[in-house]
Amino acid sequence: MTLSPCEQSAIASLKRLATRWPPSLMLFSWSGTLCVVKLNEDGQWEGMDRHQVDRDAIVETIRGIRNDGGDPT
Repeated sequence: MTLSPCEQSAIASLKRLATRWPPSLMLFSWSGTLCVVKLNEDGQWEGMDRHQVDRDAIVETIRGIRNDGGDPT
């Protein structure tokens, strides 16, 4: 697969961001919306369990980056 220079640059930007991303933040894909979640001191998503999501933990949503949740098949 060949990537365009723009695509290569976008990937390189994400790799640079990963080197300085704070461990207190996590990216989360929710129905096609990329969300930034603030974790508690234990590195856990406050109020998160298998059946409920604490919307208060979402500190920002990122528009313009296509995303999807789940594992590829």
